[in-house]
Amino acid sequence: MLLKFTRRIPIIMKYKKQVLLTVVLFSTMVLMAQDRITGNSFATRSEVIAPHGMAATSQPLATQIALDILKKGGTAIDAAIAADAALGLMEPTGSGMGGDLFAIVWDAKTQKLYGLNASGPSPKSLSLEYFKNKGYHHIPPHGPLPVTVPGCVDGWNELHKKFGKLPVEDILQPAITYAEEGFPVSELIAYYWRLNAKVLQSYPGFSEVFMPGGKAPDKGQVFKNPYLANTLKMLVKNGFRYFYEGKPAKVIDNYMKENGGFLSYSDLSAYHAEWVTPESTNYRGYDVWELPPNGQGIAVLQMLNMLENFDIASMGFGSTAYLHLLTEVKKLVFEDRARFYADPHFNKLPVDSLISKRYARERLKLYNPDKASSYYPAGQPEKGNTIYLTVADQYGNMISLIQSNYRGMGSGMTPTGLGFVLQDRGELFALEEHHFNSFEPGKRPFHTIIPAFITKDGKPWISFGVMGGAMQPQGHTQVVVNLIDFGMNLQEAGDAPRIRHDGSSEPTGEKMKNSGWLNMETGFSYDVIRALMHKGHQIRFSSGGYGGYQAIMWDDKNKVYYGASESRKDGQAAGY
Repeated sequence: MLLKFTRRIPIIMKYKKQVLLTVVLFSTMVLMAQDRITGNSFATRSEVIAPHGMAATSQPLATQIALDILKKGGTAIDAAIAADAALGLMEPTGSGMGGDLFAIVWDAKTQKLYGLNASGPSPKSLSLEYFKNKGYHHIPPHGPLPVTVPGCVDGWNELHKKFGKLPVEDILQPAITYAEEGFPVSELIAYYWRLNAKVLQSYPGFSEVFMPGGKAPDKGQVFKNPYLANTLKMLVKNGFRYFYEGKPAKVIDNYMKENGGFLSYSDLSAYHAEWVTPESTNYRGYDVWELPPNGQGIAVLQMLNMLENFDIASMGFGSTAYLHLLTEVKKLVFEDRARFYADPHFNKLPVDSLISKRYARERLKLYNPDKASSYYPAGQPEKGNTIYLTVADQYGNMISLIQSNYRGMGSGMTPTGLGFVLQDRGELFALEEHHFNSFEPGKRPFHTIIPAFITKDGKPWISFGVMGGAMQPQGHTQVVVNLIDFGMNLQEAGDAPRIRHDGSSEPTGEKMKNSGWLNMETGFSYDVIRALMHKGHQIRFSSGGYGGYQAIMWDDKNKVYYGASESRKDGQAAGY
């Protein structure tokens, strides 16, 4: 099997026509050689297969921690919490105790799926009027104003209470040890860390924790976070709720007051994560599961409901017909996403109508197979940087878990002596009155992070996710189509080249203009690119921003797990 010729580092490239043609022709020659060996027109590798347990995370050391927990007899949920705690240390560019968490759990005992929404609300002392009086049109991305209650730790608490087996000390000790002794920073994480530090270094406490020696750590440099180790030790001694009711909450309260923030002790102590019922649609015999809003998971279900009306397999992967259809369907669904996706405790959301097959057929009446639309109206349904990991255990449990600070390392606000940064998820509120997603005190903002799960005939099949903001529902949909329509295996489905459409209307109030633009990875033919441009798509070329895929599949016939982790991140899938 050929090795990949390039590492997918996220650098935007602007090609002139002749340079683009040269790159495409060279890539085509390489991929044709790969095709003769693997049967695919893109570079991939074998799946990982193991009989007892499997873990796939975006950092190999975190994957090994998860496996160690499984070997101790812990559940997949124990292992996922341990890995997530470690990722807060090892990949602070996408996760940490200051962020939110969502999960879908397959429980082998009850043979059911459970959904957890551990996203936090806005401070109760902050109002829409405050932003209006200060002249804000959008909530800023950094500083104290976008900070919302971090839901991650109570997410751990709820998961552990319901599905855990090992004591908290066993689960958190690996992260504590690495925080005290240090770990070598991996390549892509070092790249993002450096970018974040340039923007956030001026915020109180950030440099002290995340810039040893006055700069972000380099690839291979050993990084320690004794402050984070101490915070984790508090949780071991006092339990997860201590984060919201003990010293960490008091430190956050004082820090925010001193630095012009609104998040308070009362906001933290009142917070509890919420168990929710996952939503699903059947796509060609497979049930695809996502969590309901305030997240964007049902966008995947809406897109699949539309795509099911077409013979995608006959179109072929990477074809003009398929990519045009996928892009237009995304644009249609994102108009609904911009209008209806919000906190259901503050709005009556038309979720059942949005994910119905009838509504999908109605919306498809706007689709033009020959032309990229520059505008789509929202529908009228009836009366609505991140880390991803997945773990499966010897008992048959599986968990799909995603966690994030929102923008990389979040708001930059780093509470004194705790070792983590607070998220900036509040940036995703709209500052428009009567909008479903308009800012209100104690309300959860529209959320981008979404875990996913697929079942077949009532049995677990695949737990998976794709990181990356608005890329996530697009990535989920492409993975499902790759698996079901194009017959790819678990690893191929994640390695296959992706597209990402940007510029759709957003839940924060922005409207799509001039059809947005279509980003494409290398691996698509020049003829297809030219044909898409002829249909009116504005094409851009980027080697970054296409997400980071991890997945585990249960093979019920052979009673083994398959694991996959793509090359866009530093991750690893491993089993035992």
